[in-house]
Amino acid sequence: MVDTETENCEQTVSDLKRLQSENQLILDAAGEGIYGLNCQGEATFVNAAAVDILGWQEKDILGKPIHDIHHHSHPDGSHYPREECPIYAALNDGEIHRVDNEVFWSVEGQPVPVEYTSTPIWQDEKLAGAVVVFRDVSERKKMELQREKDFEEIKFLKEQLENERDYLRDEINVTINYGEIIGESQALKRTLAQIEAVAKTPTSVLILGESGVGKEMIARAIHSNSERDQSPLVKVNCASIPKDLFESEFFGHVKGSFTGAHRDRVGRMELANGGSLFLDEVGEIPLDLQGKLLRALQEQEFERVGDEKTLKVDVRIIAATNKILMEEVKAGRFREDLYYRLSVFPIEVPPLRERVSDIAPLAQHFLNCICQEQGRERLSVSKSQANKLAKHQWPGNIRELKNVMERAVIMSPGQRLQLDLAMPSVVPVSRASSEDHTLEVVLEGGFKTDQEFRELEKQNLLKVLEETRWRISGTDGAAELLGLKASTLAYKIKTFGLEKPR
Repeated sequence: MVDTETENCEQTVSDLKRLQSENQLILDAAGEGIYGLNCQGEATFVNAAAVDILGWQEKDILGKPIHDIHHHSHPDGSHYPREECPIYAALNDGEIHRVDNEVFWSVEGQPVPVEYTSTPIWQDEKLAGAVVVFRDVSERKKMELQREKDFEEIKFLKEQLENERDYLRDEINVTINYGEIIGESQALKRTLAQIEAVAKTPTSVLILGESGVGKEMIARAIHSNSERDQSPLVKVNCASIPKDLFESEFFGHVKGSFTGAHRDRVGRMELANGGSLFLDEVGEIPLDLQGKLLRALQEQEFERVGDEKTLKVDVRIIAATNKILMEEVKAGRFREDLYYRLSVFPIEVPPLRERVSDIAPLAQHFLNCICQEQGRERLSVSKSQANKLAKHQWPGNIRELKNVMERAVIMSPGQRLQLDLAMPSVVPVSRASSEDHTLEVVLEGGFKTDQEFRELEKQNLLKVLEETRWRISGTDGAAELLGLKASTLAYKIKTFGLEKPR
C-alpha cells in the first residue's frame, strides 16, 4: 500500500515537471517577450524572447520587482513612479492595460521602445498575479519617424511646386500679353546682341530703361537662352514688398517666427535655387535692407526668418530699374557695393520712340492677341494709322502702346479699327510736339503775316487732298489725316476756293 502511494506521488511530480517543461517550451517559442508576476509584482517566470529583447537573464529577474528593473524611467529619463505603472495597475484593479508608447530599459541601460499588455490572472475568483506580453517596436518607431520626415519633405515639395506653378502661370499670362520680342530696328538689334552674348554665362545682369519698355521680357529672354532654362525664373517686384516683410519675402520664414507666421514659407531666393532671380525695380529697395540682400547675393546663402539653419543656393541674378542707379548712389539712396554687384553686365533697353520702325509691327501683334482674347474678328492697322502711331512720342512705351490698341479694339464695333477714338488723351502730346517743330521751321526767316500763314494752310490742304485723291471723309480720308471733322474740312476747301481737278 505504501509502495502504491509512493508511486502515485512520484507520478504526480513527474507530470508536474512535464507540464512545466511543456509550458516553458510554449513560452519560449513565442515571438513576444513574456513575464509572469505574482501579486507583489515580482517575476515568477520569463521566456527566451524577453531575454533576447532586453538582455536580462532569468536569474536577474525571478523574484524581483519588474518595474524597478526595466520600467523605472520614462523615455526622457525622468522618474516613473511605481504607483503609476500600468503593469502593476492590472494587479490592483483586475483590468487589462494596454500601452504602446513607453520604453523598457535593457541590461545595457538603453531604452527599448515597446508596446505591451498587462493581463491579470484569476484563480478561485482571486487575483493570483499577472502576465505581461511585450514586443520591441524600435523598427516601427523608426519607420514612423521616417514617414514623418517624408511627409514634411512632401509637404515642402508640394508648397514649392505650388509656388512654381503660380510663377509659371504668371509667365504664361505675360507671354500672352506681350508675346515674343518683336522688331527689326537697329536699336533693338543692339539689345538682342547683348542678350545673346551674356545669356549663356552666369554673370549678373542689370537691365536699364524707361518704364514700360519691356525689361521683364528681356529678363525672360536672358533666362530662356541660358543653361538654367529648365529651372524657374522667379520674379520679385521690389517696389511692392512692405518693409516689414522684406526678409520673409526674400528668404522665407519658419512657423511661429513672428505674428502671422502660421506655417513655414519658402522665400524667393530658395525658390529660385538652380534658376534665375529677377529683381524688378531694384532701385526701390530701402537702404537699410540693401545690406542683407547684398550678403545673400555675395555668399549665395541665407537663413530663414526664425531659423538658425543656413541654406546654400545657386541663383543667377537679373535686376532691372528705370532709375539711374549711379545718381542714386551719389545721393546716398543706394549702396555702391550693391550697385557694382548687380551691374556686372548692364543692358540698356531703348524706348519705343527710338524704335519707330518697330511700332507698327508691335501694334499689329497686340491687335491680333487682343482680338483673339476677346473673340473678335481680326482687325488691321492701316498705313495712315501706322504713320499716326509713329509720330506719337510714347512716354509709356510698349505698355502704353498695348493699352491704346486694347482701347481701339473695344471702341471698334465694326471691321475697321477706330484708332482716333482710342488716342484722344495722347494725340495732343504728339500733335503739339509736331506743331512746335513745324512752327520752328516756318519761322526760321522771322515772323509770318496772316496772308503767308493762310497760303501755307492752303498748300497743306492741296497736298493732303492730292494724296487722298480728294477723298474727304472715311478711313484714310483727308479729314482723318488732318485730324478734322469732314464738315470742317469741306468748309475750309470752300473758303480757299479749292476745286477737284477734272
